[in-house]
Amino acid sequence: MISLFKRAPTKRQLLFIRNTFFLVCLTPLLRLVFLGFEDHLTANPVEFVERSTGFWTLFTLLVTLTISPVRLLIGVAWPIQLRRMIGLFMFFYACLHITTYLWLDHSFFWPDISHDILKHPYVLVGLTAFVLTIPLALSSTNSMMKRLGGRWKKLHRLIYIIAILGIVHFWWLVKKDIREPLFYGSFLFTLLVIRIHFGLPRFQ
Repeated sequence: MISLFKRAPTKRQLLFIRNTFFLVCLTPLLRLVFLGFEDHLTANPVEFVERSTGFWTLFTLLVTLTISPVRLLIGVAWPIQLRRMIGLFMFFYACLHITTYLWLDHSFFWPDISHDILKHPYVLVGLTAFVLTIPLALSSTNSMMKRLGGRWKKLHRLIYIIAILGIVHFWWLVKKDIREPLFYGSFLFTLLVIRIHFGLPRFQ
């Protein structure tokens, strides 16, 4: 099975895989739209959308970070070609998450938002993580990669800080039942250990 996975797909197969991943990554949004039309977004639809988009932001982020450790552990390199698309989906869900918070939850009423940030530090942590994703999304094009040169990899090391902030944001949000953020935190820690073990202190 692993040997089949290691085999690089043809261009046609890679296109099929890419399109499949695109649809899979789009499924959470389609689910929210369907639940909205069916009026099944629970008694608190805004909170439901916030939690859902926040979860998929963190999930796609961790999937993105998993691709390189998989290459290091079993020598499969071709999934790296999917990493940029999945990373952009992470940014997409992060935008939906922050838009839901600013628009649907607080109606862009900045005094209320400022008060909420001061009252709940996890909001500030989440906003900081989102702001850090912006330069990564803007520099994801081939032209920006060429323009930045070696600085591109240094810039994209921010993804580790973003991941840590995302898990802290989730951890502080749930307060009592920390099992889920603890699981994701442990998973991220494992990914970092794998990279360090394989001698990649620069987190390329």
